[in-house]
Amino acid sequence: MKEKRSYRVYNTIMIIVLTAFITFLITTIVGYNYLIKGDGKTMVLNTMADEQDIATKLSAYRGIVEEYFLGDIDEEKLEEGAIKGYIEGLDDPYTEYISKDEMEEYMQDTMGNYVGIGIYMVLDEDLGKIKVLTPMENSPAEQAGIQPGDIIIAVDGETYTKDEMSKVSDKIKGEEGTTVKLQIQRGEEILELEVKRESIKVNPVNGKVIENNIGYIEFSSFDETTAEDFKNKYEELKNQNITSLIIDLRNNGGGLVDQATDIADLIIEKGKPILYEVDKNGKETVINSENDPIINMPIVIITNENTASASEILAGALKDYGKAKIVGTKTYGKGVIQEILTLTDGSGLKITTEEYQTPNHNKIQEVGIEPDVTVELPETVTNILNIPEDQDTQLQKAIETVKSME
Repeated sequence: MKEKRSYRVYNTIMIIVLTAFITFLITTIVGYNYLIKGDGKTMVLNTMADEQDIATKLSAYRGIVEEYFLGDIDEEKLEEGAIKGYIEGLDDPYTEYISKDEMEEYMQDTMGNYVGIGIYMVLDEDLGKIKVLTPMENSPAEQAGIQPGDIIIAVDGETYTKDEMSKVSDKIKGEEGTTVKLQIQRGEEILELEVKRESIKVNPVNGKVIENNIGYIEFSSFDETTAEDFKNKYEELKNQNITSLIIDLRNNGGGLVDQATDIADLIIEKGKPILYEVDKNGKETVINSENDPIINMPIVIITNENTASASEILAGALKDYGKAKIVGTKTYGKGVIQEILTLTDGSGLKITTEEYQTPNHNKIQEVGIEPDVTVELPETVTNILNIPEDQDTQLQKAIETVKSME
């Protein structure tokens, strides 16, 4: 979903091949054999042999549809359905076809602006369900009481399978001012929530000075201006005489990879690898730090099970170089990169193309990053987005750890 981003956008003539291929699937007419029995039952015989390709098989079905289908045939919907089905067959929750109508809105989402309720979702592999990773701060979702870990059962009365996360996302979005009804499972409890859609500006970078001149910076995703906002916030805190820094990446679901590497570039020595990207053929692309570091002080990063993707890139790089200690719990473990390819007809394909690894060549996909100091929150904490300060054992341990590093 720059330079090196989790989503990179291409307009390339080579994609014409895909468009032409799909058109061929739908429009080519090839012979087929069928038999209508006298009892009114229809059997399709030898629709196409197993060894024949998908284009030939789809052409056979197309011929049957043209001859027998009672209703009207919408060419555009047939083509779109064929492409979506083909891509869904990859069985990758992060790869999806994006129609021309959806593409503009999709890119706005990727850059950090959209109309919706303000939640990040992930596929919970263990439960086989779609789970709320985290609601965004001050979003309609947070105000409605949606919490990390909530399972989305239905949207506007329609249920979805674990493989339909993109459909759920599309259903939740809509026109500003309208509402969406969500059925949520939280533990054994089933909740019915109605949430008003709003224009969402994702991810403010928040910061403050806490005890003993410790700077604290927190943000919930990596969007188009996150690295610049982070740098500005750090410089603001530096002017307040901070001597150490805590970066809170709890519940940060990731986003644009280049924003994570740009933040790492503020801390890691020039010329050092920040990230390795490995494609299906084992070819490595290395992203190096390009500038002299401007942040030279003890750093602690706080993580939890909802720290994912670009967050893990930043945490992993700083941990490998000994630039930061990790406090909290093991991260989510999303270590694959998607690109968005823009087709000539205006539609797009978000496709998983590479796996990323930390500077020490540690994999993250389905592994995650182990903290240097493991700290669980107390059971009394029911909402990890709004933790009473006296119960935030992870932040307390981060403060203790960064003090010991000075």
